[in-house]
Amino acid sequence: MSERQLYRLRAPSSGREVLLPAEPDKVYTDHDTGEPLEVVGKVLPLHPSKSSLPWAVDTLRFCNWCDQPAQKDLNDCPTCGRRMAALPS
Repeated sequence: MSERQLYRLRAPSSGREVLLPAEPDKVYTDHDTGEPLEVVGKVLPLHPSKSSLPWAVDTLRFCNWCDQPAQKDLNDCPTCGRRMAALPS
């Protein structure tokens, strides 16, 4: 289970983005330019979640019972609670 919420942060001038478990009053800076990063949004799934993967096309699959999206690292569907079929190898 993930311990902290992931946030998407962006460098305003370059548009470069990074995913970090950010702290509320801490200032994060871009490694290359040194400019402060802006918080753009929270990354799904929201904390607390049993998955450590962000919601993205590459990390999702569909439950064979309810046909709802779920992260690939979960065995049980977060929507219907049933055990999902094994991933093809």
